[in-house]
Amino acid sequence: MGLSKDPPEKKDEAVYLRKKITLLRAISLTIGSIIGSGIFISPKGVLKNSGSVGLSLIVWVACGILSMFGALSYADIGTTIKKSGGHYIYLLETLGPVPAFLRLWAEFVMIRPANIAVGCLAFGRYLIEPFFAPCHAPSVTIKLISVICITFIIALNCWSVSWSANVQMLFTVLKLVAIGLIIVPGIIALGKGHTENFQNMFDTTSLKLTELPLAFYSGMFAYSGWFYINFVTEEMINPERNIPITVIVSLILITICYLLANVSYYTILTVDEILASEAVAVTFADQTLKHFSSVISILVSMSCFGALNGGIFASSRMLFAAAREGHWPFLFSMIHVRRNTPLPALLLMMPLVFLMISIGDLYGLLNFYSFSRWLFLGLVTLGLMIHQRRYPHLPRPFKVPLIIPFMFTTLSLFIVGMSLYSDPVNTGIGCAITLSGLPVYYLTVHKSRLPRQWTDVFYYLTVKLQVLMEVIPQEIQTY
Repeated sequence: MGLSKDPPEKKDEAVYLRKKITLLRAISLTIGSIIGSGIFISPKGVLKNSGSVGLSLIVWVACGILSMFGALSYADIGTTIKKSGGHYIYLLETLGPVPAFLRLWAEFVMIRPANIAVGCLAFGRYLIEPFFAPCHAPSVTIKLISVICITFIIALNCWSVSWSANVQMLFTVLKLVAIGLIIVPGIIALGKGHTENFQNMFDTTSLKLTELPLAFYSGMFAYSGWFYINFVTEEMINPERNIPITVIVSLILITICYLLANVSYYTILTVDEILASEAVAVTFADQTLKHFSSVISILVSMSCFGALNGGIFASSRMLFAAAREGHWPFLFSMIHVRRNTPLPALLLMMPLVFLMISIGDLYGLLNFYSFSRWLFLGLVTLGLMIHQRRYPHLPRPFKVPLIIPFMFTTLSLFIVGMSLYSDPVNTGIGCAITLSGLPVYYLTVHKSRLPRQWTDVFYYLTVKLQVLMEVIPQEIQTY
């Protein structure tokens, strides 16, 4: 039964994911999910792998343009296929169930836990480092703070969609303040003639072409999150209008902020100081804000918190959509009877995140999971081109020229191919973990072939967990 055909009193009482994402909330979700720890940490990786100040700035702008191409392509397919679920649902509708399941598997076994763990550890480190200065905070304390952080965020998302959306808006404002505190001092210094760090800015003597894809990985890590709005399409008000506006406004603003922030970094800090820094933003604040430098550290932690909240809010909908399509246990397509939140899908993310936080510093996992992420992003936009050719007369509220998804697909697959050459170990592990989903796909899709005892036990556990969590299947179709 379609949502529009149900009487108002039934809609109020029914259990389903409400449309609570306004345009302002959508923009804050996108900006808040993109701006995390990346702009405060990634400049070092971009500079190191690009080999010069000038080329690193070009990489930052190129990453912004590439992200815009991807976001516009996703806006096209997201306003045509109006289901929540993002990457997974688009691959399912365009390239078939196997690529869709492998994307889902990579997301929840590798990409999402590692990404959340990195953000949590960054949050814990920046939040408590000022209290231990000039010493480093104990590792166990950082991990404890990280666990508390992720537990609180998941509890918040289980409790209320509106609360998590309002918290996202608040932290989006705080992270824009943090970037402003970086941009203003640097631009003032640049205006006073401090241009010495830009001398020979295109000196490429230390550039290695094989490392250039790693510079893009670091830069794109700072832009990652532009696709989250497509995960919650069914909960958006007027998605045909609001998705394109959201991605265009958000990415133009973020690209400008990132470019100005990097110019500010290079104005105040030398190349050697940036490469020697564990956190460029904190080193920058030590020289510009002096005794108030701890403010930047705390604001960076708040930025990480906002990005984590946005990522968890959005990615849980992918799992919810996959369970609804029959590619994941049915329990995860259920919604809390009073809170109208996908509680099982949210809770599933906790165990692996806790495991990865316990492992320790996960910044080295950037290349490890970037392979799978970029491979499937490229496949989604490839699927968009196939979809446009296959259904030329299908109504498309927002249609982009084929050249945009073609360029995004080509560049994405080029970066993936180069990463296999420049970092074969990490990318090979990422590829192996992704392909390990094939036997799981067979067991999931062909579960009817499992022994009867297994299915009986599975059904019994599903019912018991359903009662324990107070969840039921969605009662009204929302797409």
